[in-house]
Parts: sequence; structure tokens; C-alpha cells
Amino acid sequence: MSSAPNHYKANLRDLNFNLFEFLEIGRSSLGKAPFGDFDETAARQTLETFAEVCLEEMAPSFTEPEHNPPKLENGAVTLPPGIQKALAAYHESGMGQLELPVHLGGMGAPPSLGWAAFELMVGANPAVAFYTLGGVLARVIDRLGTAAQKKRFLPAMMERRWVGTMVLTEPDAGSDVGAARAKARHVGGDVWELEGVKRFITSAETDNTENIIHMVLARPEGAGPGTKGLSLFIVPKFWVEENGAPGERNGVVCTKIEDKMGLKGSVTCELTFGDGKPARGLLLGEVHDGIRQMFHIIEQARMAVGIKSMATVSTAYLNALEFAKDRKQGSDLMQARDAKAPRVTILHHPDVRRMLMEQKAHAEGMRALCLYTASIQDQVELKGGHRALEAAEYDSLNDLLLPLVKGYCSDRGYELLGTALQCFGGSGYLKDYPMEQYIRDQKIDSLYEGTTHIQALDLLLRKVARDGGATLQRLLGQVRATVESGEGGKELEAERTALSKGLADLETMLGALLGKMGESIYHVGMQGNRVLLSLADLVVGWLLVRHAAVALERMKTNPGDKTFYMGKLASARWFCHEVLPGIAHAARMVEQGTLDLMEVPEEAF
Repeated sequence: MSSAPNHYKANLRDLNFNLFEFLEIGRSSLGKAPFGDFDETAARQTLETFAEVCLEEMAPSFTEPEHNPPKLENGAVTLPPGIQKALAAYHESGMGQLELPVHLGGMGAPPSLGWAAFELMVGANPAVAFYTLGGVLARVIDRLGTAAQKKRFLPAMMERRWVGTMVLTEPDAGSDVGAARAKARHVGGDVWELEGVKRFITSAETDNTENIIHMVLARPEGAGPGTKGLSLFIVPKFWVEENGAPGERNGVVCTKIEDKMGLKGSVTCELTFGDGKPARGLLLGEVHDGIRQMFHIIEQARMAVGIKSMATVSTAYLNALEFAKDRKQGSDLMQARDAKAPRVTILHHPDVRRMLMEQKAHAEGMRALCLYTASIQDQVELKGGHRALEAAEYDSLNDLLLPLVKGYCSDRGYELLGTALQCFGGSGYLKDYPMEQYIRDQKIDSLYEGTTHIQALDLLLRKVARDGGATLQRLLGQVRATVESGEGGKELEAERTALSKGLADLETMLGALLGKMGESIYHVGMQGNRVLLSLADLVVGWLLVRHAAVALERMKTNPGDKTFYMGKLASARWFCHEVLPGIAHAARMVEQGTLDLMEVPEEAF
């Protein structure tokens, strides 16, 4: 099997299980205001159609940028033909309209369905997915822009398919966004001029659109230091007149594209603002609230990154499974001393089975985590949207889950892709199979949109601390309710016991860290990742146990799908007995943790 064109293997069956059998979005979300007119049948058909588009139109160009990458010449980027074709298919299929609100001409799908469709695209060709941020920016302008800004930008962004970007990072201010030096000067009316250099900007230059809308963080003259002094500006590649018509070329230019380890089809740009020509922009919403506004985009990006990792782990597992069913190597271990014993497929070997189940359980667990989070986003919208009083509890839970989606899926995903490659033996190291490109394309996920440790700090110092741990306790209370309710009956008794033990171990870990924080905040720096990964393991284990309980019931009513449901049981059992016990070890490490490392002289490193 070659990595092109048909590297991608979608898991529609598990997507449908999550959405319609476990989360039951047909009852909880579809067809309800403010969402569009979807029912379960239409939602299933939509996913089937998009899966076909992703497989036939997007997956074929997956490897093309490896030998024909995007090219920068005189400030203009040319995309390879396959990426261009894939983007055309994306727009023609209607995928770009799926999650857009009805009043913007979209289908108004709930986030759960929108993110499920995104999994299909980002699994088939992640580079293509990153040229489709225009819809996200349109929703942000629709939510935060002035009436004049909406009229000015939204019709063309929708009808003419303009690309969008988020512009934060600078060469001397990476994750420390508050150290940004790009500046903005008010020149009259609603117009500002920006100066500075930004780095690592995804899709900031491309030839597949007539205009690009940059959302740029910059510091107005006289503003204070840190993130609080930053404002958010709408800076188009080509100026947009008040009536929405494209005008002259604006003073923002791509001065470099990065030569990267992977994800080569996605251009990562250096942008220079105001060098020789003014870079004009408009202050979003006519308010100076930049970092808070940008987080509307950042949170979408973090969710997207987590789903990207999950989708890659899923297709890697399914590729490894296919190989293991086909590749014959050696005899059964029970007959290893018999030279005449028949050769068997490697799926017969215990270690290969172990590796495959590790991938399967994690892929399904990550999907469960991502789509459960997406279903919480459904509820936020149903109850009035972000910051609405009625939506507050769901909003807080979504905020708590996002670092898990992004941090856990991206960090564990890299390890799991190594396991997937291992299943292929030496063949996995070759470009004949997609594994090595999966690994290179995925590694960025634990780095951008906030590294794993930044996610851990966000979880502990912002999301948990913000309400004194109330949201976290509500989430842990749901885990405890599953244990105490006997969900899944006697068949899942051992798994619920493992879940109960994992919950107690996590609470021990949190208590130990809370005590140590009184000594020094450095303890959070030392142990934050451990806590994030352990909490995510617990939540994933909880969701897999609940999946298994649903599977047990479905076996009775849908015996024709018994093997799928047996697989759900196997995933839950493996995860509960192989992964959840690790929380106890992590708790001991936190309890015994010291700050000795901070006393080691720099020269000793």
C-alpha cells in the first residue's frame, strides 16, 4: 500500500456511535435554535458525503507537498496543484458552510457535527484544513465586530471565500505574547496603521483566494505593557472599502515561509507590516480588548489541533491494523520451536495485539473526549452562547476541557504514532507507508497554540483556580456518579472499580499539589504536565466505560453489529486496566516531588 492517494482511513462507525448512540445529538442538539434544520438522518448523510469528499478529493494530495512544496516569490505564495484542487472540492462540497450560522448563509450545524466533519478533513489532509479558517474569523467578526465592520467584511468573506489568519507570534515574543512589539497608530476615523514583524503565521499568504483577512494583535501607542495592552485589528491583504469592495494592496507582506520538519503543505509565514507602505487596519469592535477577543479564535484553534492529533492517531491505527491483518511473519508463539509450523499474520502475535489495542483504545478515547467537549459547546450555544448567564456552567466546563483536548491528544498522540509505526517493522520507516509523514506532520501539534505545559498552566492556574475548583469538582462528580450508579452492570464491575481507584488517586494528586503550591509555584511548573495527562486519562477512562455500557445494551438490540460493540468493550477494559493504574504512580511522584532541580547550577546542565 502506498501513502498516496488512499492513505486515509476514516472511522465513520465510531463517529456515528459517539454522536448518535452515546451523545444522542439527534435528541439534544439537532434542529434546535439557534442551529439549522438538521435531523439525525440528514446529519449522518452529511458525514457520509464529506467522508467521500475527503477520501477522494483531499487525501490524494497528502504527500504532494513533500516533493512539490508551496513556493514564495516576490511576496506571493503558490500552492501545489493538488492542494488547490482539494480546497476547491472543500468549497464545492459545502463543508465551508456547515457550521456557519444560518443568518450568514450557512447550514447552522451544531459544534458536535461541525467538529466531527472537521475530523474527516484534518485526518485526510491536515494542510488543507488550515486554509479554511475564514469561516471561524467570519463568526468572530459577526460576534464581536461593529455593525459597520460586519457589513464591510462578512458578505465578501462568505461569498468570495476569503482566507483568514490569527496573527500573534513575533520573533522575540513566542509564547510570551505580552512581550509583543508590533505597534498600532490611530490615523483618523476608524483607521489604524500597524508596524512590526510577526512569525509562524499559518496560511498568511496563498494564491487560492483573492483576499486574506489577518486578525492582528498589536499595541496601540500609549497602551500599557503585557497582554492587557494589546488590541486586535482586522488587517486585510487588500484594503476593503466601506461598501465591501476590494481596494488597493495593503502594506502587509509575506517576507519568508518556514522550511519545516513536516506539514509542508501548510505555509507558515513571516509577515512584515508597514515596511515601505502603511499597513491599514480596523480596531475590532472599536474596543481595546485584544487578548480576550483573540481567545475566541485561539480556543477554536486549540480544539482543532487536538482533533487533528486524534484524527491522525485514528487513521494511523487503522493503517497499522490493515497491515497486521495482511503481513505474514513467523509462526504462532506457541509453536515457535516447530520449524514446520505455518506462518501467521502478525495480528496473531501478542505484542502486536498489545500495540494495536493501545492505539485503538486511545484513538476511541480521544475521539470520545473531543466530541464530548463539542457536545458541551452545543449546550453553550443552546443556552445563549459564550458568556450568557444561563450557559455559565457549560461555558466553564468547555474551558476546563479544552486544555485536555489540545494538550493530551497532541502529547500522547506523538507517542502513539511511534507505536503505529512499530507495527510495520522496518517498512514503517519507509515513505511507502504514511507513518513517518504522520509523525512529522503531527509533532507540531504539541508545540503551537500553546505547548503542552502552557496547556497545563492554563488548566491549573486559570481554569481550575478561577472558580476555586468548582467546575473540576462537578466534572469529577460525574465520574463518581458513573462509579456509584453501577452503570454497565456486573459486566463492567472491574472497570468501574479501576475508575474509582483512578479518581481517588487523582484527588490525592491534586491535594498534594495544592499543599505544595503553598511552598512554591515552581511545583506547578514541575508537576503540571503530570496532572493534565492524569486528569485526561481519568476523563477518557470514564467516557470509555460509559461507551461500553451503551455497547452492552446495543448488543441486545443490534446483534448484527456485535463485533463493533465487542470492540468498544475491549477498548474500555484495556484502558481501565492498563492506563488508569498509572494515575497512582503519577500521584506518588507529585507527593514526593521536590524542587531540588531548581538548585542545580546552570553550568551542571
